[in-house]
Amino acid sequence: MYQFIESKLNAKSIIILDGATGTEIQRKGVPMDNETWCAQANKTHPDVVKSVHESYINAGSIVITANTYATSPLLFNSLGLDNEFLELDRLAVEIAKDAVAGRQIAIAGSISTMRPIIVGTDQLDISKEWTESEATRLFQLKANNLKSCGVDFLMLELLRDCDYAIWASKAAIETNLPVWIGISAEKINNKLVGYSHPDCLFEDIVIKIVELKPAVINVMHTSPHITDEALKIVRKYWNGPVGTYPESGYFIMPNWVFQDVISPEELVKKSIEWKEQSDVTLFGGCCGIGPDHIKELKNALL
Repeated sequence: MYQFIESKLNAKSIIILDGATGTEIQRKGVPMDNETWCAQANKTHPDVVKSVHESYINAGSIVITANTYATSPLLFNSLGLDNEFLELDRLAVEIAKDAVAGRQIAIAGSISTMRPIIVGTDQLDISKEWTESEATRLFQLKANNLKSCGVDFLMLELLRDCDYAIWASKAAIETNLPVWIGISAEKINNKLVGYSHPDCLFEDIVIKIVELKPAVINVMHTSPHITDEALKIVRKYWNGPVGTYPESGYFIMPNWVFQDVISPEELVKKSIEWKEQSDVTLFGGCCGIGPDHIKELKNALL
């Protein structure tokens, strides 16, 4: 199925991605877990997860992302649950396959560097650290498992530092599946930095990611209001395919707060600007962005 997507990338055609998975599962009433966020839904509410995928397909997405972001190997390792994330990923990919039902839709396996988040905040609990070899082993476990489960490609998401992000990306690339890398930014003290990482300049992350030569670089889980600035930095170093899927609202573990969410019309307006100014060809949404946004993107851009 990836050949269909690759042909569009090569032709610089517009590709419509999906929107948020985790926050849409929450929106549909599934309780979020205080430790693993939306990961358990693959086991407890598979029909809801499937319905989320189907809603994006019906809205016009030709790529859906399996619910494997929150099954971060770092997070589950810190909880002593290495085997559980592998099983939850297997369930997630099966659910995605059922949703696709033989249609020309590609399935991405999401890989994140998510670590424990302090309940009631959006702050990382950094009491646990991993060496490069320890983290690499865990990322390899996840990447190889997703490949075995049958995803079409791997999507690295919310990369925001200069160590775990690189180790995860390298592990994904070693599978020989196509790899898309999503980098997240925020603005602190008038500087663009990695999301929740004021110690790491966004530009430094981009430079390291470009060296890995992924198939696509996405600016994702980034406020729509600073995405244009982030795109300019990406385009300074990268002339390959670029995508955007911003977030809107904010996170208080374990729930997303749907406040001041950008309207579908405003997201379309900004997406057209990103297309014209930075030659963006892949469009979707992250946390807070739902099927209505994707439908408007599809109608406006295709």
